[in-house]
Amino acid sequence: MSMPNLMNNGVRALVTKWILLAALFIGVSLAHPDARYPPQKIVEKDARVARSPFAKFKDLIAGDAIETSTNSAPGATSTPLECFQVAEPVLTPQGPAFRDGVNTPTLGSAPTGDAAGSTVLLMEHSFANSYGAPFVGNYTPPDYDFDHVVINFTVLVKGRQYDRTGVFYLGDTEVWRTSTAEPTSYGIRWVWLKDMTPFLSLWKQPQTVIFDLENIVDSTYTGILNTTLTATFFKSPVAAADSRGPADLIIPISERTGSAGHPSQFTYPGQNATNTVAFPRNANRAVFTVDVKGQGDEEFWWSNVPQSAVHTFDAEYGTYPGYSPFREAQVLIDGQLAGVDWPFPVIYTGGVVPQLHRPIVGVQAFDIEEHEIDITPWLPLLCDGNDHTFEIKIVGLDDDGISSATLSSTTDSEWYVTGKIFIWLDDEGSITTGVFGNPYNVDPSISFSQRITQNAAGANETLEYTLAVTRTLSVSSYVKTQNGEGTATWSQSLSYSNNGGVYAKGFDNINTFGIAGADAATGAGLGFSYSASYSYPLYCDSSAEYSPEGNLTLRADLNQSLVYEVRGDSVFPAGLDAFAAINATDTAQFVGSRLETSKNGTALYQRPADNTYSTGVGSSHQIFSFKGVKDEDDDGTPHSTELYFRDVSAYNDTVTDNYVVLLGKAVINRTQA
Repeated sequence: MSMPNLMNNGVRALVTKWILLAALFIGVSLAHPDARYPPQKIVEKDARVARSPFAKFKDLIAGDAIETSTNSAPGATSTPLECFQVAEPVLTPQGPAFRDGVNTPTLGSAPTGDAAGSTVLLMEHSFANSYGAPFVGNYTPPDYDFDHVVINFTVLVKGRQYDRTGVFYLGDTEVWRTSTAEPTSYGIRWVWLKDMTPFLSLWKQPQTVIFDLENIVDSTYTGILNTTLTATFFKSPVAAADSRGPADLIIPISERTGSAGHPSQFTYPGQNATNTVAFPRNANRAVFTVDVKGQGDEEFWWSNVPQSAVHTFDAEYGTYPGYSPFREAQVLIDGQLAGVDWPFPVIYTGGVVPQLHRPIVGVQAFDIEEHEIDITPWLPLLCDGNDHTFEIKIVGLDDDGISSATLSSTTDSEWYVTGKIFIWLDDEGSITTGVFGNPYNVDPSISFSQRITQNAAGANETLEYTLAVTRTLSVSSYVKTQNGEGTATWSQSLSYSNNGGVYAKGFDNINTFGIAGADAATGAGLGFSYSASYSYPLYCDSSAEYSPEGNLTLRADLNQSLVYEVRGDSVFPAGLDAFAAINATDTAQFVGSRLETSKNGTALYQRPADNTYSTGVGSSHQIFSFKGVKDEDDDGTPHSTELYFRDVSAYNDTVTDNYVVLLGKAVINRTQA
């Protein structure tokens, strides 16, 4: 049997899109980007323990005895500050709702045909000293016919606390990862709505609910995280728009400790993130999703220095985290590379300078997205009746200190890692066969240089480096299922650049960082296609002045953007469902969606050595656009319709401007003098 032509129309389209995306990336990456890091004990400047400046000085801020903010408007009120992440609306039984829980009954919004739905309380719990003590409960499916699920996570906290990581599991399967906002003394509150329909097969069965939210409460860190988690189940006519529907089976790639009431994430590199799986032989499509989050010395991985330079500023600042500011999450099947994820640099609410993130949190701070890797081309191998291993690795770069770098075998500590395999099945008893192709996955192309300058006394003063990485991989196989046969192809093209510098003997940092990529899955004769293109530039210019007496001043300019376009049969919702409930909007005209957002901010923090007071000032501005994407013209001209737009600004805990457009009509238009 001959292998079908690898360069089919879908791959040619990907190459064309990649050329256009690369051109966009070159322009965007000339703008700005940087980020933040989590809690550990304070390390003095002459210590030899590697610490990011964002981590070291965040610890000092979190330990303040008095919390004061210059021109902080809400300081005396007892009403909690409402924090939010800017995002498109989500579909509920009552129609579209803002992700912060505010319903939008405008523009002729109509209930989905199931206005009440069925809401189940999954958790009502206060997380205090909760390291090693997750919430554990039981879920029983409602006696109700549903095809959509939306969760509501509501949190109230006041006092002093770090941002914390929250992970929601159904049994051994991670279904959502989030982080918390850092509170004020008078309290903050936030709500997040999320469409959980992709996990429909899990919701149809009884489950152990595990919510891991590690927190510490003592005389310094006083914030108790009071949480409520509900799930609303409903029947929606929108489901008919997707003929394939959610996956029939979801296999977790995790530590698999849910039966003991424990969270199932791997901690990498301390643990080997590997599972051996008995794969179903009747699969007709399979997609692997990977979820990774840097902690400790890896939380600010995008600001780490080349491995050869970690000791450059030992004399003044101390040791830096290393393995470069590049990270790659690799998915391996039976030891062979199946796909990669170059992580989005999420900046959490304590990052860089906390005043950057209140009340508008960073992009993805409340909803850490997963990356999709289509493994349908691997079905001829996976459906052979044997067990197969799935592994997730995370690597950075090793370098020679001059002009050469290669992929490292590890990273600093640590990463929280899980994966999942979403599988669509044919009838029981059928067996998928085919001819597995040879994956093309050569090592990435890496360009590297660095320079260290010294002052007149011979002490290291500055470190400057440039780094560029490109990678292309693909696999194409002949696949025969119960209802079709043809060529299944998966391909990725990615590009990374970072012009970074460390100055003032280790206390000032500049990063101009960017990632762009294009993924595509085609299934000619198999009834599916998928593509995603993405770009996320980041710029951060930060400085820290920490005197021998203990006076501390932090300054930062931070700009971050995300462009993400998805088409075809994605595992996770394209975000169009909510708009179908407004004025009977015809979302069938769209082949996908496009999200474009940019958030920039400036912040200053000051605290004297005696810790008797602190002052801070911060401003932020975010523009967000969500569009329905249509097919291009024959000449390649793109077409899209803007469905949702928001332009919001904040200064010192107060929203100063807020402009929201829904389907071309302004629904919020507020400006505060």
